Amino acid sequence: MDPDHCEVWDSAVHGGRLGRPGGSLLNTGPLYHNGPFNMSAHAMFMGCTLYSLTRFDPEETLRQLARYRIETVYLVPTMMNRIWRLPPEVRDSYDLSSLRGIMHMAAPCPQWLKRAWIDWLGPERIWECYGSTEGVGSTLISGEEWLRKPGSVGRFHGYPMNAKAKILDPEGREVPPGTVGELFCLPPTGPRSTYHYIGAERRERDGWESVGDMGYIDEDGYFFLADRRVDLILRGGVNIYPAEVEAAIESHPDVVASIVVGKPDPDMGMRVHAVVQVAEGRSGEKLDEELKAYLANHLTPYKIPESFEIVHEPLRDEAGKSRRWAHREESPRTLQMSDNKI
Repeated sequence: MDPDHCEVWDSAVHGGRLGRPGGSLLNTGPLYHNGPFNMSAHAMFMGCTLYSLTRFDPEETLRQLARYRIETVYLVPTMMNRIWRLPPEVRDSYDLSSLRGIMHMAAPCPQWLKRAWIDWLGPERIWECYGSTEGVGSTLISGEEWLRKPGSVGRFHGYPMNAKAKILDPEGREVPPGTVGELFCLPPTGPRSTYHYIGAERRERDGWESVGDMGYIDEDGYFFLADRRVDLILRGGVNIYPAEVEAAIESHPDVVASIVVGKPDPDMGMRVHAVVQVAEGRSGEKLDEELKAYLANHLTPYKIPESFEIVHEPLRDEAGKSRRWAHREESPRTLQMSDNKI
């Protein structure tokens, strides 16, 4: 294992940042999802006291962290965003000095949000894990590392799983560092050793396996996640990654969450469409024009959504997941009536 990343792992686990005997963990997500389940199991096996919310609420999370002097908490970026949207006087009224580590995963974290949490609580407390339920490869990155490599989710060969990773183009050729392509991993236990699908086929090349994530690896071996292969929007021959557009939209103070998808377009092939959940009390009237003007300072013109759908119902479930495919396939009218189920 890379010596630098031995130190990262030692700080995270042996240093007690992500759990230690006699410590404590607050789980905020449903246990039927891989992240919350594994974090909770890991904490109990280490001898931690496990606390769990029955339903995520941003202020209640802070209240429980302060009340029980919690040392570690599991979050997803949607939860982090909702906590950050609390009025500063509310957010800062709780004593979080007991916190040793915040682990977030399950979805890409916008850079502005990650930096806000680092500025708020310190880089030594903020940790991010990238991986999949299939277990073909995982990364871990500390807040200190992230400040040196903003946007990265870490290095594969630094995590104890020690998987091999490479980025391939659509023809299966390995691409140079810094070039976006599809991520393929080879677990240290060998091909087809970590999972099997029921009713689906693996995506693999010469034993290397992919779960469909796009990104690039830089010259130092750090992985930067772009988006899922199936979510890529191809507009007039140009690749648009929804996660980048969503991060820009969600930096707007009146936006709670967003989902960006490609819709069929007779001229360009696809157009960019955004479903936007606005804050309570905020009217959707003229918000689409406001968002377009706001995004002009954050995105290149071709990435700005050509249409917006404003909703008040939650777009993501308690684990921060969304059914993006439903927004691609259903009409806006149907979506407005079914968002509360998504």
